[in-house]
Order: sequence, then structure tokens, then C-alpha cells
Amino acid sequence: MIFMFDTKEKNLLKLNGAPQRARGPLFHGPWSRELQALLAIGAPMGLTQLVQFSVNTIDILMIGRLGAEPLAGSSLGLVIFYTTFLAGLGPALAVTPLVSQALGANRESYSDARISVRMGLWTVFLGFPLMLLFYLSAEKLALALGQPEALARLAGPYVLALGPSLPFMLGVIILRNFLAAIGRTLVPLLIILFTTVENGALNYLLIYGHWGMPRLELVGAGLASAISHATGFMMIVAYIFFERRAAKFEIFKNLLEPHWDRMREILRLGWPIGLASAFEALLFNAAVFLMGRIGVDEVAAYQVALNICALAFMMPLGIAMAGGVRVGLAKGAGDLVGVRRAAVVTIGVSIAFMVLFWLPVMAAPHAVSGFYLNAEQAGNAEVLALVISFLPIAAAFAVFDATQVAAMQCLRGLKDVRIPMAIAGLAYWLVGFPISAGLGLMTPLASTGVWWGLLVALGLAAGLLSARLYWLTRSDRPAGAAAAQLSR
Repeated sequence: MIFMFDTKEKNLLKLNGAPQRARGPLFHGPWSRELQALLAIGAPMGLTQLVQFSVNTIDILMIGRLGAEPLAGSSLGLVIFYTTFLAGLGPALAVTPLVSQALGANRESYSDARISVRMGLWTVFLGFPLMLLFYLSAEKLALALGQPEALARLAGPYVLALGPSLPFMLGVIILRNFLAAIGRTLVPLLIILFTTVENGALNYLLIYGHWGMPRLELVGAGLASAISHATGFMMIVAYIFFERRAAKFEIFKNLLEPHWDRMREILRLGWPIGLASAFEALLFNAAVFLMGRIGVDEVAAYQVALNICALAFMMPLGIAMAGGVRVGLAKGAGDLVGVRRAAVVTIGVSIAFMVLFWLPVMAAPHAVSGFYLNAEQAGNAEVLALVISFLPIAAAFAVFDATQVAAMQCLRGLKDVRIPMAIAGLAYWLVGFPISAGLGLMTPLASTGVWWGLLVALGLAAGLLSARLYWLTRSDRPAGAAAAQLSR
């Protein structure tokens, strides 16, 4: 029957378990070897994150040519869309440590990895109808949160057009991280490059109405992104079918057969991961609503500055995700020294990439801001002045941002998710948001004060997550405690 668990697959799970751990990879060796291993998967993953995020950047750049109000409307719409994205992100990211630890214990754990990926995809696609109901209420939600009527009216249709991209975006994350665990990262990068070009071309046609297409403006941008994300997902699925190493896992075998125990494990790991991600991302999204209470120019300026920050974040995020894979592989192999080495290298490389990005931005802030808004267009001068005032503060928290994401991803590689979730809640909402709201709405700092609150939140999160990671991986831990952590 189609909904009975495959007995052969269950037996393979037993064969691929802990008794064969000796078949996993070795992690001992010089630090340079760990750096090479991290960069081998991290550099393509970072570039993939950067290129994939550039889909939204292209939207913002092209929408910005319509004026400050459409740009602010798209910013509000993205806040609403990414709230639902974060709800599905946790289960999608939970697949990564399950696959990497299984392959660390036994690199031929085909069935175990297949079940994790399959149930991850189930979780993503089954949850989409609930998200769609949320999109239908986007305009009313924006109005209920006190946003200007003009922006809410623009945001609602934009979210509805963008919404169908959600399961494909999350599906790409699951499949791409599976490929990273088996060392296949170059082709996903090329696929994302293709879909980014596709998105730009569709934007040109659908936003502005060129070549006989209707001028849809924000709705056109949403449709272009949705089509591009769906294309990327289908191309990665095709690659997994035909790539020699990936094909051995038969990822789509028994696709309609459930494995409820694995789904429960994904949800058990996924909800703290998703909530931790939501705590951070929703802080930055909530800042949009704070800016909306200050003024429309502040919303547009915040969107531009935040997009620059997000671009800077993509390479460190990709490196951090690769570091989580490396930590998971080392943990699966039972190698605490390898876990510690992978974590230290991941944090160092993530910080280095962040600094490299911000140096040219701070050297030419006017030129960078000019990519987003035309300084000669009426009303844009005030927005650009605000952007330039935000950038020094954003650059200051960049190192904290790189540190916290690297530490968080390494902790996820250890399947340590609940305490990091609590740290995120404390740093971002019990400390960061009150400071942002207080300085932004109750002091002359106004919009700049919102950014100072974000800086404090990221600094606190970076310190506490790094301390947690050090505690779990320190060399003077009792042998029993270290063994217990690696056996979880």
C-alpha cells in the first residue's frame, strides 16, 4: 500500500546505523585542511546565498525606479511574506543536521538521508495551504498594524503574487543542503545564477510592461520571483536525478510514503530552529513597522540599508551553513576535536567575509546608495540622506551578525537548538526590540535610534551564542560530558 512504510528501507536504516561509524570521514589533521574543506563547500554555498538573495535585490532595484512609495510598499509586503517563510524555514533547516550526522557516521547512509529529505519536503508542501490563507489577509494585517493605507494597498497584491514561491524556496533549501552534505555545491550555484537572470528578465517585462506585456508593477515583481523560484526547484530536482553521487540516494523513491517518526523528529528539531530564526528576522521586519510610524521616507531608506546589510550577510550565512554541515559530519563521526576545529574556522571565515564586503561600502556610501534610488528624482534626496546615516551603524553590527550566525549554525550542526532559541528570544525581543522602539519612537534619535537597538541585539546574541558553543566544545570538558553531547 502507498502509505505503508517500506520494510526494506527500514532494514537499511538499521544497517546504516552506529555500528558502522568507523566508515565515516576522518577529521583530524591541520587547521588548513579544515579551512580548505569548509571553503570547498562554503564558498559555493555563500555565492549561492548571495545570488539567490539577489532575486529580491533585483526586485528592489527595479521597483525603486517606480518611486519611494512603491519601494516602501514592497518592503511592507516582504515583511509579511517572510513571516510565513520563517514558519517553514525551521523544518527545512532541521533536515541538514539529520543528513550530515547520518553521513558522518556512515557515508553510505542512503536510506536514512532519503527519508530525512523526503519528510522535509512533505512538511514544506503540506504547510503551504495554511500560509496561503495568511497571504489573503495581507492588506488587512498591514492596516491593523498601523501602516499607511497607501502602502497596505500596494503590499497586499504583491504578497499574493509572491506567495506561490514559498514551497519552492524552502524545497530548494532542503535539496541544496542535502547536496552540500555530499559535496555537490557548484551546480546549485549555476542553477541559481540562471534563475536570477530569468527573474531580471521577467521583471523587465512584467513590472514595466515591455514587449507587449501588461504593466503590473509590484504584482509583476511578485510573479517574476515566484516563477524564478519554481524554475530553480525543478532544475535542482532534475540534477539530483542525474548526478552520479546524488542518484545513489534515490531521494524521490517512495516519495508518497510517510515516515512519521522522522517527520516528528524534523518537527522536534525544526520548531526551535524556526522560532530562533523568526526571533531574529522578525526583529528586523518589526523595525519596518517602527519606521512606518516615523515616516514613509524612513521606511524606504530602511529597506535600502537593510538590503545592503542582507547582501553583506549572504556570504557569511553560506559559510556558516557549510560550517554546520562540517560540525554535523564531525559529530556523526564521534570526533569532538573535529567539531571544535570546524566551529572555530567557521566563525573566523564568516567574520572575514563580512569585513571584506563592508570595506568598499563604507568607502563609497553615496555611490552604493545611488544604485537603489535615483538622486535626481523628486523626493529621493531625503531618502538617500537617511540611508547614508544608517550605514555606519549597520557596518558596526556586521561583525556581530557574522559571529552570531556562524555560532548558531554550528550549534544546529550539534542538534543543540532549544537554548540557542532562548538566547535569540532574549537578545532580540527582551533587549533589542524595546531599545529600538524606545529610541526610535520616544527620543530625537528617531529612525537612527531603531538601528542602535538592532546593534545591541546582535551584539548580545553573538556573545551568548559563542559562549554556548565554547561550553559544548571546550577541551577541558569531562570525557563523559563530551561523549554524551556527541551521542545525542
